[in-house]
Amino acid sequence: MEHKYSKLFTPIKIGKLEIKNRYFMAPMATPGLVDPTTGAYNERGIEYYAQRAKGGTGLIVTGICKAEKIVESMNGGIPMASLNPGAFVRDGKTLTERVHAYDAKIFLQLGFGFGRVMVPNAIKNGAAAVAPSPVENRWDKNVIHRELTIEEIKSMIKSMAQAAAHAKRAGFDGVEVHAVHEGYLLDQFTLELFNQRKDQYGGSFENRYRAAVEVVEAIKAECGQDFPVILRYSPKSFIKGIRQGGLPGEEFKELGRDIEEGIKAAKYLVKAGYDALDVDVGSYDAWYWSHPPMYFDDGLYLPFGKIMKEAVDVPIMIAGRVDNPDLALQAIDDGEADMIGLGRPLLSDPQLPNKVRRRKLKDIRPCLSCHDGCMGRVKTGYVMTCAVNPACSREVEYGIVASIKPKKIMVIGGGVAGMEVARVCGEKGYEVDLYEKSNRLGGSLIPGGMPTFKRNDHKLIAWYENQLKTLKVNIHMETAVTKDMIINSDYDAYILGTGATPIKLSLKGSELNNVYDASKVSMDISIAGNEVVIIGAGLVGAELGLWLKMEGKKVTIVEMTDKIFGGEGAIPFPNYDMLRDLLNFNNVKILTETKAKEVTAEGLKVGLKDGSEQVIKADTVITAVGYHSDNKLYNEIRLSDKEVFLLGDAKQVHNIMYAIWDAYAVARDL
Repeated sequence: MEHKYSKLFTPIKIGKLEIKNRYFMAPMATPGLVDPTTGAYNERGIEYYAQRAKGGTGLIVTGICKAEKIVESMNGGIPMASLNPGAFVRDGKTLTERVHAYDAKIFLQLGFGFGRVMVPNAIKNGAAAVAPSPVENRWDKNVIHRELTIEEIKSMIKSMAQAAAHAKRAGFDGVEVHAVHEGYLLDQFTLELFNQRKDQYGGSFENRYRAAVEVVEAIKAECGQDFPVILRYSPKSFIKGIRQGGLPGEEFKELGRDIEEGIKAAKYLVKAGYDALDVDVGSYDAWYWSHPPMYFDDGLYLPFGKIMKEAVDVPIMIAGRVDNPDLALQAIDDGEADMIGLGRPLLSDPQLPNKVRRRKLKDIRPCLSCHDGCMGRVKTGYVMTCAVNPACSREVEYGIVASIKPKKIMVIGGGVAGMEVARVCGEKGYEVDLYEKSNRLGGSLIPGGMPTFKRNDHKLIAWYENQLKTLKVNIHMETAVTKDMIINSDYDAYILGTGATPIKLSLKGSELNNVYDASKVSMDISIAGNEVVIIGAGLVGAELGLWLKMEGKKVTIVEMTDKIFGGEGAIPFPNYDMLRDLLNFNNVKILTETKAKEVTAEGLKVGLKDGSEQVIKADTVITAVGYHSDNKLYNEIRLSDKEVFLLGDAKQVHNIMYAIWDAYAVARDL
């Protein structure tokens, strides 16, 4: 039978090990999936990986497992093979058996260490803050990492080999060495920027890459030459400065590894014994390259995969926003990759490979590249999950179970919260009526997804529409629900997701016809003139400003506080950094501690933080100062004898993740 994507499902070998298809699960951190007392995977972690194997992924590469516990001791949260080897092998065997049941293979990613990129609160004691040479911490310049001794380096290399042996005993099919990649400790040895050693581990090219070579040699000596060892590898660092990355298309002096050295190093490392390269680019100083937000194009690593394919003769594994099967197929056809990695897309939909194989593309739940449920939570120490898939990493305990008791549910509002409630109730087997007052489902996702870099928001709407149709949810468009309609009906539960409305500024001159709220401009960008001023540097205003600038407008953003995007921590770190850098690179001017005072014929009069005033020339003024929850209907019925719930922006204006999560929780327990 002819299959468009058949090449994605052809076998491939890493060394002598055959993988059933070209999909692999890209390695991601595993907080919450590990027993901190033993360092072994807990039941939740075992199920997490088993579900991705069940979903059709040919190779699972786990998140980082720390190889040693003495030199760079750290507080718990990630697997640690040496903490309790017996427990690690015992529970690892359960994990590998579960994965092998689905004819998938699994590699344990072994971490040599973090060095200067370790989050300070994870460092167990001051002596554990180590690096190739004395250097300040990536996150806190006041934390200085000491230089490792030669004896410590040798000990850490030995620990990598011992951990690989534990992995082999547990049934893992191979290991991935972490990493000459992203600026982790092994990578810090290779970069002159962080390695000023004068001994055999510093100075010359061969000395800087010595530790990475000795690691693969030690593992092969311990586990056998046929035991596959792959390398997480970044051929380019994109370091413009300490804690400063270079953007796509930006010209800058590379302070880390450039492509020329990246090619030379790839050849050198493959010759040393690495059986495949798991390729990306970036570093902790250019963190958004390693954890790409929605502002990147799809397939951002593929050009670098092409370079690596032409340099070495081992399989090249590539992730980085290649969840589109057409792009994945093109990457293999064009010689950019041999295997296609899925990281966050397997959080949002563990069944993605199976759905491609079965030609069920409309059923694939899209990843938004938002980082809200995954990386944004990992860095703050929370359990990793997914913004659009609340059951991620807790599939069994928090899954949807069909109800044996029929119920009728009324959902009011077709935004993301309303659609998620309707979907979950439909999965439970309930009869669902969804009422939406407009002529489209999607709510705030519609204007929010209009910028080109937010296109996956609209893919999420399309996914919900398809799911609701499949589940036979009754959808009533252009129907405004009233209090009387609810009181006079006989549903078992009423769930309101009535959304929010933009806050209107009481600003002198606002009656002029060149003043619009952000959602109106997002829906029709043509109404914006050539010189735009946006009031509000929150995420909505900033993203709209970037989009308008990309469309050729001159843009100034004014913000009355001293923070942009709501401040650091309000949005995930990679997104914050990249959006800030993109706005700066594209010459979008942002004035903080600046208050909008009056719209004039010339533009917008503002008050500056020094007490002076100025007029910013503009032919269009856009307000992006937040939203008011629309909970009027809920307040009219909340004291009735009905079972009533309020969700989404109508309850609290937040983000997509919490709208979906709250809706899932309420619907699941109905």
